Amino acid sequence: MRELHGVISRYGLRTVQEYMRHIQDNAESAVRSALQGLIREENVFHSVFQDSLDDGTIIRVSVAIDGGPDPPGTLTAVIDFSGTGPQHAADNLNAPASVTRSAVLYVLRSLTGRDIPLNSGCLRPVSVIIPAGTVLNPEYPAPVASGNVETSQRVVDVLLGAFGIAAASQGTMNNLLFKVEGEPPYYETIAGGSGGMKGCPGASGVQVHMTNTRITDPEVLEFRHPGVRLEQFTLRKGSGGKGEFSGGEGVIREIKFLKPAAVSIISERRNTGPYGYVGGHPGKKGKNLYKSAEGEMKTLRHREVLTLDKNESVIIKTPGGGGYGKT
Repeated sequence: MRELHGVISRYGLRTVQEYMRHIQDNAESAVRSALQGLIREENVFHSVFQDSLDDGTIIRVSVAIDGGPDPPGTLTAVIDFSGTGPQHAADNLNAPASVTRSAVLYVLRSLTGRDIPLNSGCLRPVSVIIPAGTVLNPEYPAPVASGNVETSQRVVDVLLGAFGIAAASQGTMNNLLFKVEGEPPYYETIAGGSGGMKGCPGASGVQVHMTNTRITDPEVLEFRHPGVRLEQFTLRKGSGGKGEFSGGEGVIREIKFLKPAAVSIISERRNTGPYGYVGGHPGKKGKNLYKSAEGEMKTLRHREVLTLDKNESVIIKTPGGGGYGKT
């Protein structure tokens, strides 16, 4: 607030408001041009795409673009999530409409290929339809905590699929939370593979889309949390989907607990791997594992809460990205 008042004092309210409009006008123009570039025949573009969460809930989107009589200035577009599955009552994978719209905004800004500030001007050319009562626009009192971190990733994947841009990325943030006895709680998201796209293989071991975090360095993690030891943190070879442009590799992260600890895992893409595109193979699905002090392994669910004893471990194998194009 102080910074905003300082800018207004320096340049005047009218100038600040005008530049705010300029930024949004520029974003609108950039998105219109990007959408116009997707049109191939008869000045229209139409595509339908869907994917599902691990429990089978469908995320479906229809994209319709009309170039108008004087493109790109009169271009209009509709992004319609009708056909998406109903809201959940038993878990918190519902994504509020604001989160869904934010995912749309992120994709549109990415399509521009320009270094522009993220702002609502990107949404001006687009009408977004999100039916109420669905997992992407739940009604109170539906729980929504994991919708922001997990379901939002699926929204981005189906939009990029509908636009024909890329195969699916890992589609999850691999949320890991632990509380070691006598230490403060710790929360991290874990990298994976991004999807291949025309002319470009997917990146390996990256935080995809709106994850927007960096993982803690091993030395810092172990210094601040002496009750844990990072046993393994490496790329998961062979997890990226094969294709003309292969998907990126996921990672393997193994944490041993040197003292008793409570652990929580929220993840997706454990039942189905990230889809491949135009003949590309899907990426390998993720896997969560428990390892006993004696080395015995047990597969964990994609969402799990557990208590570990001394020298027991959690291993997170994150998904690879889908491949693009036939090999």
